[in-house]
Amino acid sequence: MKDEETKRPESYNGYEYREISVPEWLSSLCIDSYPCFGWEPDPNRNESKEKSGLTGLQKGHGNMNMTRLYFRRSRNLCNKAELTRLQRNFDSCVSELEALRRSKNSAATIAALVIGILGTAFLAGATFASVADPPVIWLAILLAVPGFLGWILPYFVYRKLVQKKTKEIEPLMEQKYDEIEAVCRKGLDLLH
Repeated sequence: MKDEETKRPESYNGYEYREISVPEWLSSLCIDSYPCFGWEPDPNRNESKEKSGLTGLQKGHGNMNMTRLYFRRSRNLCNKAELTRLQRNFDSCVSELEALRRSKNSAATIAALVIGILGTAFLAGATFASVADPPVIWLAILLAVPGFLGWILPYFVYRKLVQKKTKEIEPLMEQKYDEIEAVCRKGLDLLH
């Protein structure tokens, strides 16, 4: 019977709870930063992984691996309104970081797809020219060359555009990280 005894708390401390879903690459940043706004990891829940981007900070993100994080903070926290404002600023910065990271791939993907579709159209024209009655071989060859180029080039175009966009975005991402650091420092100052 002694093992089944329940411990009674000496005092009650009310908590508010927060659940967020973030991409895996941002989970460490959130785990490290949320304590600056009075949050602590919820000891009653563990983080979980999911395959949907339809919740949390990244609505409509697609099929990226997401991590669900659980936090709690005391309801008796001083400066709660200001901490909540800073937390919203942090959440906004995290959303902007994710948007910047997505943007480096989006233009490259669109360009590669357009080139691939045009290559497919040229190859379709080459196929129709070769099966026509009578076959027009010179036209089939003329259309096949840009068609095959349209199937080969997208890979190289994609890589080049991603490299170019990464160089443009890295300074912006560093600015966001600096802004996140400043917001977290302000939050920590309010807690102490």
